[in-house]
Amino acid sequence: MANPLCSMTDPRPILVFDSGVGGLSILERIRAFMPQASVVYAADNAWHPYGPRTEQEIAARVPALLGRLCERYHPRLIVIACNTAATIALADVRAALDLPVVGTVPAIKPAAIASTSRVIGVLGTNATVRQPYVDRLIAEFATDCTVLRLGSSDLVRIAEAKLRGVAPDHAELHAVMQQLYGQSGGDAMDQVVLACTHFPLLRDDLAAVSPVGMKFVDSGDGIARRTQFLLQGQEWASPATGIAVFTKDSEDLVPLRPALERYGLATLDIL
Repeated sequence: MANPLCSMTDPRPILVFDSGVGGLSILERIRAFMPQASVVYAADNAWHPYGPRTEQEIAARVPALLGRLCERYHPRLIVIACNTAATIALADVRAALDLPVVGTVPAIKPAAIASTSRVIGVLGTNATVRQPYVDRLIAEFATDCTVLRLGSSDLVRIAEAKLRGVAPDHAELHAVMQQLYGQSGGDAMDQVVLACTHFPLLRDDLAAVSPVGMKFVDSGDGIARRTQFLLQGQEWASPATGIAVFTKDSEDLVPLRPALERYGLATLDIL
């Protein structure tokens, strides 16, 4: 007997979760690999940004919130498209929920492989760059590299504003990036890990204020490939749907609607 959950009319979506709208950079890659997939994109704007939060707050918040989202939207798989949430709460989410969960891992391994100068940067939120998880990635994949870190909540704010139609101020971006490149050894850096899913939204802007030839590395394609692998052979409802859900209603969602629609999220919900 055919499994009704794997029929051509199976409505279960992929749930993509972030503290804000940075995870749209991951959603874009998933859409490119799996255009047939229905998606719910969930942003915890009531608690955004996660960077200044404590590890204990995030570890308690994320599994509980994802549990509520699963009850409402019944996803077949969760993508935690947030480096901060994944580095802190991934194990707790997997223990709490009985479905596949894909986490976002800072792309330290590919950056180290590609670096010729053996100096790489890790650019994330304050909470991400201080995580022992990042220490372990460096110890495993970049032991022969000098790794310089910078946590920035300013870049998160700038990326969120860009999606709402506010052009980034390159002078402000330059000032932020100089905090990374100005560290001892930073003049030899040739790879920067974008360890926050907001930051790929600023890739071209960051390149414009960085040394010529600087390479920016993120996890988007790797996450999309992993998601595709875990869901291979499954059928999808047609046409694919896209829902954006936020944890708080606010006026600043209005200017965000055009960007959400560009990412295929035609419906907006409040949890």
